[in-house]
Amino acid sequence: MFPIPFPAAPIVRSARRPVRHWAVALALCASTLGLSAHAQQTLTLEAALRLAEERSRQLVAQDAAAGAARAMAVAAGQLPDPVLKAGISNLPVNGSDRFSLTRDFMTMRSIGVMQEFTRSDKRQARSARYDREAEVAEAGRAVALANLRRDTATAWLDRYFQGRMRELLQTQRAELNLQIEGADAAYRGGRGTQADVFTARSALAQLDDRILAQERQIATAQTRLARWVGPGTPQPSMVLPDLGSVRLDARNLEAQIGEHPQIALMARQEGVARAEADVAQSNKRSDWSVELMYSQRGAAYSNMVSLNLSIPLQLDPKNRQDRELAAKLAAVEQLQAQREEATRESAAEALSWLQQWQSNRKRLALYDSSLIPLAAERTQAVLAAYRGGAGTLSAALETRRMEVDTRLERLRLEMETAALWAQLEFLIPATHPALDTGPSAATSETKEPQK
Repeated sequence: MFPIPFPAAPIVRSARRPVRHWAVALALCASTLGLSAHAQQTLTLEAALRLAEERSRQLVAQDAAAGAARAMAVAAGQLPDPVLKAGISNLPVNGSDRFSLTRDFMTMRSIGVMQEFTRSDKRQARSARYDREAEVAEAGRAVALANLRRDTATAWLDRYFQGRMRELLQTQRAELNLQIEGADAAYRGGRGTQADVFTARSALAQLDDRILAQERQIATAQTRLARWVGPGTPQPSMVLPDLGSVRLDARNLEAQIGEHPQIALMARQEGVARAEADVAQSNKRSDWSVELMYSQRGAAYSNMVSLNLSIPLQLDPKNRQDRELAAKLAAVEQLQAQREEATRESAAEALSWLQQWQSNRKRLALYDSSLIPLAAERTQAVLAAYRGGAGTLSAALETRRMEVDTRLERLRLEMETAALWAQLEFLIPATHPALDTGPSAATSETKEPQK
């Protein structure tokens, strides 16, 4: 970026110039010291991801849910607790023997225990169902982690690029200050007009308004980043990750999307439905219960022991047990169809992101090779015309503003491309075998130099 040179003006002696020069020098020194101290407090993307994972309570909740399901799997595999039974049978309530526990030969005081013997295959099916629920909780944790990493990276990149836009505008403001000084000097020397001075000051005021709006964008981006990494977050590091490559491969996208955390979660939910169908299948065979009871009568009578066997009678299995099994199998089919449809939709969405990311990369290359150099050359041409007396200051300022807008547009495009990169990069866990297909599986392009 080059300040606009103005025609030579007579040297104007001013007692304030040394003071101004000293003030500028002191401001630059203070700014340098401030940047040096602040550079030690910058936050890299990896550090932001680590902080977000450490602060997340959603991950803790999913871990607790998985632990609860594992504990229930152990409990479901055990036999039911035995039932202790105690009572009085055949107690007289009238006559000479009323309320007597010993005089009537039929009166008995009984104590016993009953145990239901649940079939082992049924207990295993119930235990397996809770194991599948634990896997659902673990898959939910993977979904939460993927979303957390994606959202944290998006917030970090947003804050980074908003800061770069502010730096570009502040650089332009410093140049405009020089232009205002040049316009003042030219006006005092009779080589410029007062309208040029007002034009330059008006351009500075408009730029100040853009800087204020950009400060608001930075504050919003900082708040979004603090949501994930905590308050008091320093500004992002100036070191960007490699945004020129992603781990997804368009040729193997279908297989990779099958391991998308959300798709994996749906597969685990389908596993729970299958386990419930297995439980319903095992319920088609009844469980037996055995009861042993000891009954004590009066001293003149013999005590007794009773042994009872209970077997539930499935009188209408076609409309009860079979219907329950059919409903569970239908739920399995429903979840399977939903998972397949979601896989196709996710694959199409990922391919769309990948194509847009590749297109944006080509557009960025066009900005670097043509659009920005052409805007700079146009600025130089207008300046040359202005120096030769064939142009106006307004035209020079407008051309310079258009060049800054071009550079800002490139930054916005780069920010959009970085957001797409975050979507693709954190779509599938990096440690999954589906991504370990060698260097050729990754989609990459030459990374353009940062502007």
